[in-house]
Amino acid sequence: MSATDTHIAGLGAQTTLRRKRQMKQALIWTGVLVFAAWCAHGTIIADTDWSRVGGRSGVLASIGRYMQLDLGLLPELVRPTIETFMMASVGTVLGCFFSLPVAWLGAANVTPSKTILYPVGRFLMVLSRSVHEIVWALIFVSAVGLGALPGILAIAMRSVGFISKITAEAIENIDAKPVEAIRATGGNQFQVMYYGILPQIYPVVLATIIFEWDINIRRSAVMGLVGAGGLGLLFFRQMNSFNYGGVSMVILAILMLIILGEIISHYLRKAVI
Repeated sequence: MSATDTHIAGLGAQTTLRRKRQMKQALIWTGVLVFAAWCAHGTIIADTDWSRVGGRSGVLASIGRYMQLDLGLLPELVRPTIETFMMASVGTVLGCFFSLPVAWLGAANVTPSKTILYPVGRFLMVLSRSVHEIVWALIFVSAVGLGALPGILAIAMRSVGFISKITAEAIENIDAKPVEAIRATGGNQFQVMYYGILPQIYPVVLATIIFEWDINIRRSAVMGLVGAGGLGLLFFRQMNSFNYGGVSMVILAILMLIILGEIISHYLRKAVI
């Protein structure tokens, strides 16, 4: 076989391989689209009572009711807005304190026991992330009553999973040389953590806390739906009284609070990271 024949055979093999790859990708995308269409049919088309869906005039009329803002509600928005902001801030700080021991247990390279305490730490991370903040709020409302406290505790418990997981993974990815050097000179566990580990994970942990605080502002805005205070409680009252203009005012207050949180978190990142 000549060099030309060998080259042609190689090109043919590459073409065949490319066609097989394209065919495989086409089959995968077809399967994804079929699965998406099946989900859409089961959850939207088949599960929707289309007889209750109004026409264009009905939809526009509903939107129009929300556009008539109740400006008289402005004085009542100040205190719930401040309360919502404080709930997010205090809940995040409390969540940080709860996250530290969980991250210490759940980091494989510093945990006191890989067979017992490490699985416990990882389970607590999963438990915190698995339970929705509304469910946590319902639990704490039944335990401590109505008000801002159950909302703060719910936000703190919800924050533990994310902060501790990121912190534990940052600890597991540290450079082991400084830690070994401190231990070689007789340093105790606290000195290892403070001088060997904390300086390496500080930027990641701080960025995670700021990001979680930003998310908690959104979470705290709906805590009142289950009686945990803040703007969510005012929103629930406006919905119950069918004050659509008041509902829009509360939504605007939540939007402004979230924008404020975005601005503060942006400058915090630039200032401390």
